[in-house]
Amino acid sequence: MSRGLNRFAILVACATFFLIIAGALVTSNDAGLATSDWPLSNGQVFPRMVGNLFWEHGHRMVATTVGLLTIGLMVYTLVKEKRNWVRKLSIVALAGVIAQGLLGGLTVKLMLPLAVSAAHATLAQLFFCTTVSLAVFTSKSWIEANPIGEEKDNVPVRYLCTAAFVTIFLQLILGATLRHSATWDKQLPTELILAHIGGAFVVTLILGSAGITVLRRHKGNAFLTRPATIALILLVVQLCLGLAAYLVRTASPNDPQPLNPMISVTVAHVACGALVFATTIVLTLRTYKVLPGWDTAVDLAARPQES
Repeated sequence: MSRGLNRFAILVACATFFLIIAGALVTSNDAGLATSDWPLSNGQVFPRMVGNLFWEHGHRMVATTVGLLTIGLMVYTLVKEKRNWVRKLSIVALAGVIAQGLLGGLTVKLMLPLAVSAAHATLAQLFFCTTVSLAVFTSKSWIEANPIGEEKDNVPVRYLCTAAFVTIFLQLILGATLRHSATWDKQLPTELILAHIGGAFVVTLILGSAGITVLRRHKGNAFLTRPATIALILLVVQLCLGLAAYLVRTASPNDPQPLNPMISVTVAHVACGALVFATTIVLTLRTYKVLPGWDTAVDLAARPQES
């Protein structure tokens, strides 16, 4: 295990989270077409960042930084990491950030088509969770965790967590589609709003069940209960932010331009959604690490000497 690699993976994950916030600020400020150029901005590498160009070009600068960090993470992993599947995951992360950059350029070149913009936002969440996963896999707690028992007559917790992960991912797709379906000066489509509300209900039911089950069955095991507790707390915060985001977004068409609190609340909603998704990923991975399926325990953490 390399402590330095783990810390660098955490740095990349944090930078990616900041990138998600930067992207949400572009959408909320309606700054996606502040320049029609890509990868340059108004034909310059460092243009004068005034008005909406501050958000759009600032987002590109953050994305470039994350891309460089991801290259560094891949090289660091290939040099220090012995587990072949972790090494491959670092390559997947690099492929993901490249694809994300190309999708970002495509949104500009095609003038923000809904499908491409939603895909760009969704891939950002997936890339974030990939970097979070690398941070998990390179951590000391993951390497040293051992399988524990679980009642055979109960549905395995890891299946509940997997269901939560899938439903959250689908909800993120719905959310990204909803956010990019109308600019701030137009009302959001009612059918997408209803679908997103329904998705929130399903996520609450499944993630709530998974988290409470973990806390009930494995009380005292911080390896599992800590991410479960954080996920449940973030879920409550996210529901509150979702309601607030709906209220301020409904009123935004009456504003002369995108204003606070619409901008800050909707960006917070996107950021918290990313944290809910990432925390659920951590919880799910940890359940696969230490808890059995129906018959046998599955240890996803290949030993450091394996390849």
